[in-house]
Amino acid sequence: MSKFLIAGLGNIGDEYAGTRHNIGFDVLDHMAKEAGVKFTSGRLADVAEMKYKGKTLILVKPTTYMNLSGKAINYWLQAEKIAVENLMVVVDELALPLGKVRIGPKGSDGGHNGLKNIQETLNTTNYPRLRFGIGNEFGKGYQVDYVLGKWSDEEQKILSGRIKLAADAVKAFAFAGLQNSMNTYNPK
Repeated sequence: MSKFLIAGLGNIGDEYAGTRHNIGFDVLDHMAKEAGVKFTSGRLADVAEMKYKGKTLILVKPTTYMNLSGKAINYWLQAEKIAVENLMVVVDELALPLGKVRIGPKGSDGGHNGLKNIQETLNTTNYPRLRFGIGNEFGKGYQVDYVLGKWSDEEQKILSGRIKLAADAVKAFAFAGLQNSMNTYNPK
C-alpha cells in the first residue's frame, strides 16, 4: 500500500498558533509548503495531499481540538482506506528535550489527551507516532500554561531546523518504512 495518513496534532484557532502544543500542525504545514500543496477544509480536519517518491501522503490537521483528535483520524483512515500501520501521528512531547525527535511503533498516551483519545477511538496503542520534544521548562502546576505557551525567541532559533528534520523523518517513514526511519532518525 502506498498511501499514508499523516496526522499532526494541535488546536485550531489563532490563540493556539505558534504554541508548543501545536508542533504537529507546524510539521505538517512545513511538509505541505515544501511539497507546494495547500490545506483545504475537510470533514473534521484540514487536509492536504502530497506525493513523495511514489507514495501518497494524506496530511490531516484535526479541527476537533486536541482532545478529540481520534475522531478525525479514524474518519480519514476509513475514508481513505488506510491501514493503521500506515498512520503516523505527529505530537508534542514533554519528556523529550526541545527539538528531539523520536519515532515509535506504539506506546502509551503518556498523559497526552490527544493520544489518549486516538487510543480510545482506534482501540489500540499500536500505531506509529513521531514525538517532537518540547522540553519541560516549567514549574510545578504550570504544565498547561507551558504546553499552550508560545515559543521563546531562543526556542524559535532551534525550531525551524528541527521541524524540517521531523518532516524528513515522516517522509522516510512513508518511503523506507518504520524500522528504517527509526534507525535513521531516533537519537542514538
